[in-house]
Amino acid sequence: MTRYRLSTVMRSRTVRGGDGVELYVEETGPADGPTVLFLHGYSQSRLSWTKQFESSLADEFRLVRVDNRGHGRSETPREKRAYTDSSLWAADVQAVVETLDEVVIVAWSYGCLVALDYLRAYGTDDVRGVNFVGIVSGMGTDAATELLGSAYLELFPAITSEDAEESVRTLERFVERSVAGDLDPVERYFVLGYNAVVPPFVRDGMRSRTLSHRETVAELDVPLLFTHGEEDRIVDPRAVEVTAALASDARTSLYPNVGHTPFREAPDRFDEELRAFVRRT
Repeated sequence: MTRYRLSTVMRSRTVRGGDGVELYVEETGPADGPTVLFLHGYSQSRLSWTKQFESSLADEFRLVRVDNRGHGRSETPREKRAYTDSSLWAADVQAVVETLDEVVIVAWSYGCLVALDYLRAYGTDDVRGVNFVGIVSGMGTDAATELLGSAYLELFPAITSEDAEESVRTLERFVERSVAGDLDPVERYFVLGYNAVVPPFVRDGMRSRTLSHRETVAELDVPLLFTHGEEDRIVDPRAVEVTAALASDARTSLYPNVGHTPFREAPDRFDEELRAFVRRT
């Protein structure tokens, strides 16, 4: 298997999501191939999936990634409701999905909440399967907080600070704690850069939600794959056991010596497991 392609051609466009928010979408790979939609995490970017988009996955699959509202090249509404209303997050995903064929969703961390917002609102008619990476299925409840890692909780409230120095310093710790080992310096600052682009008011709004998607997970009728690093300090690995137990068709994949970003820390294994999962669905 050849991991990296000689060239990666990106096709980009925008769609209008909830409340008309403009969302930036990129894709690569054969337009008639099985479609995989990637949803990134809290204060992240479509660029989180760079290793997958530059891999041989794009020789077989149509890979689609989107900048969430308030992130990257997507529109950034100022109103707090734009980040606390589940129906808006759901509508964002629907706006992308309706331009595609049936999709396999790969959702990471906070992106799992976004995917579950969509699945609760629109169901699984257009979804072949879901790969939850570093699963977060609730927020603002005692049960949800218990499954967040202490290394993540210690970052608040500083991570939402309007003071630029404090905000960037905290984001730097966030990036460092997201992996089990050390990031290459170039990659470290690349990741820090797209984290810092997200305004503090967006991060604050996203953290202000109170919801549980336990019932949503239990009602899913498509194959699920739960991927999690055993050394994850952002979301406790117990989250996999707790959440996967709710589902009727779920497989789990735990990565030793890997933190919150299996797709970045162990891309070869991640890509091959994703390839097998998409083929199975």
